[in-house]
Amino acid sequence: MNEDGKSVNGTSRLERLLPLLSGDPDNLALLCDAAEAALAERRPDVAAGLISRAAELAPLAPSQVNLAGLAAMQLSLFDEAAAHFESLATQDIGGSAVRFNLAWCRAMLKDFEGALGLLDENTATDLAQAAMLKVQILHERAEFEQAAELARHYVSQHPDHPGLLAAVSVLALDIGDTELAERCAARAGDHPDALTTLGTLALGEERSADARRLFDRAIERNTGSARAWVGRGLTGLLGDDAAKAGEDIDRGAELFGDHLGSWIAAGWAYFVAGDLALSRRRFETALEIDDTFAEAHGSLAVIDILEGERESGRERSKVALRLDRNCYSAALARVLLAADAGDEMSARRIFELAVNSPVDGKGRTIAQSLARMGLTGSS
Repeated sequence: MNEDGKSVNGTSRLERLLPLLSGDPDNLALLCDAAEAALAERRPDVAAGLISRAAELAPLAPSQVNLAGLAAMQLSLFDEAAAHFESLATQDIGGSAVRFNLAWCRAMLKDFEGALGLLDENTATDLAQAAMLKVQILHERAEFEQAAELARHYVSQHPDHPGLLAAVSVLALDIGDTELAERCAARAGDHPDALTTLGTLALGEERSADARRLFDRAIERNTGSARAWVGRGLTGLLGDDAAKAGEDIDRGAELFGDHLGSWIAAGWAYFVAGDLALSRRRFETALEIDDTFAEAHGSLAVIDILEGERESGRERSKVALRLDRNCYSAALARVLLAADAGDEMSARRIFELAVNSPVDGKGRTIAQSLARMGLTGSS
């Protein structure tokens, strides 16, 4: 038998069981065996249909309820899957595995409180994937201190689990622990989140070619990775491919949804490409999400000034600096106002001058700050 469930003649277990079912359609044991085979062969639709037929013949045993839950979960029917796992958990059947599956479904339904309630210490100790999910939920809820404490603890318990290591590497980036981020990502193999972490670190060190290769590999493994799309776009923005950069960052921003930094980064990509109208719309999207975000006001100030609306730009830059005295886009707006030469400079030239300017006491440049904000949400 091969790893994919096929025998040496190329016939899978499911393919061998289905003809038997045709001749004996009410065989409960055969239905459940075929459902198990379908799940193993990544055919959750077939598994769900077979379990449904079994349920018409007799009440499902706990193992069969679990199969129904797994099939529904693989079909992204998380409400249905949660109901199956809930029925098992309330009977204390299935232990940590059922609790994790129920927690996963609740997390997918955005019931993070309910999910955390299931991920007790025993479950996280038993299953590395449960530890991973707990870290991810705490990260999502911005409970950084607790997430970081548990992340370090769980990595020591499950030192070889790629998913957990990758999740911790992403968290470590957001809390500024680059050493932990690099260490965990390097041990997580080809996990797309780990590749994205390594790409982000390379981008922060201005190793654009390395960053691009890592982001490309991450996208190959997971086309739904928002950070990888934004990261790849940022390598183009800070290089010489602003038009393509805008498309990549846009895709990442849409996947993120309400991630402010990615919308700002998309706006700057279109700014460099010379499309000020599209740039303005991206900055306005960030402002609609959070009207206290300084970079949204500052970025719009730059657009206003370049379009001749100097007073509006001046007021926007004042608002931005009140919100954040280190707002880099507001500082750029003030430079343009003082030089009174914005209309004589191309957007690309303005950006090239700006990205090399230090913006804080650590000597970090605007380019580095933009990359960090686009990928982590903080500057």
